[in-house]
Amino acid sequence: MPSKVSVLVAGSWGTAIATVLAENKRDVTLWSRNEEQVAEINREHRNHRFLGNMELSPLIYATTSMEQALHLAEAVIVVAPSAAMREVAAQMRPFLSKDTLLIHATKGFEADSLKRMSTVLADELPEYDASSIVVLSGPSHAEEVIKQCPTTVVVASENSAAAEAAQDLLINAYFRVYTNPDVIGVEVSGALKNIIALSAGLTDGLEFGDNAKAALLTRGLAEITRLGMAMGGNPLTFAGLAGIGDLVVTCTSKHSRNWRAGFLLAQGKSLPIVLKEMGMVVEGVKTTQAAYKLSRQYEASMPIADQLYEVLFNGKAPRAAVEDLMGRGRKDEISELDSLD
Repeated sequence: MPSKVSVLVAGSWGTAIATVLAENKRDVTLWSRNEEQVAEINREHRNHRFLGNMELSPLIYATTSMEQALHLAEAVIVVAPSAAMREVAAQMRPFLSKDTLLIHATKGFEADSLKRMSTVLADELPEYDASSIVVLSGPSHAEEVIKQCPTTVVVASENSAAAEAAQDLLINAYFRVYTNPDVIGVEVSGALKNIIALSAGLTDGLEFGDNAKAALLTRGLAEITRLGMAMGGNPLTFAGLAGIGDLVVTCTSKHSRNWRAGFLLAQGKSLPIVLKEMGMVVEGVKTTQAAYKLSRQYEASMPIADQLYEVLFNGKAPRAAVEDLMGRGRKDEISELDSLD
């Protein structure tokens, strides 16, 4: 009998992870609040809202019952939006065994507290060993994972045995998994890259070309590293899958929600209209607010994030934001990179 693994919730990435687990012959339960979505997954093996007509494994069983989802689960993978993580964790608490392997795959910060997702889980699950929480991140679009395109990700935990257990749970011929002890660096990288992806959509929408895109990714990585290190992350993490790997795929792919949102903003649409048209969570919006506050808390210079904040929340024109970035005072690149240490 394969071990039971539960995935919470049934968005695009949660559903994609469920397909990996099904491919690995796990007993997979996918949890959602939405009864119609659950019925569609069980009856038609599709999750149309998030993944169109892509066919899902018939081995995936969906439920609206948290108790049923977590009953006898040997591992739980939480993929709730950052804004819902605390609520979902609180619902898990009565049913989660202390021996269950707990993994999260959410890329963002809690808006009010500015806490990372592993910290939110630890807050709501005090009986659980916080050092054993595992973070799953890296360049991994759901649409490509379901098609079994070669994908490489990273799992991070302070507990090496927990990270290796997550690695064993997920790894297969098309889904390669590395381990990393740097939870902070992996979580910060995964969250902040969405800011740069929004900015990349803006520059592409303004038709600024490949030169601008390359500069944005390079300088964006410097900003991510600067804040991430100030928060306690390992600089090597930002050069790995959770850092530059996820940054590249999110800034250059048609699958990226954050890129699409930025592109629509560049067309002159307002943020509320863009979010309504997207119909799905765009984590980079709330992350921009969090980064704006965190950069001041940690005294980390983040000019790209600052300008994006002005565009999103203060009505600044995207073209004016780019002009202000380009018109900043002269800098020496090597000495600035040295200052990351």
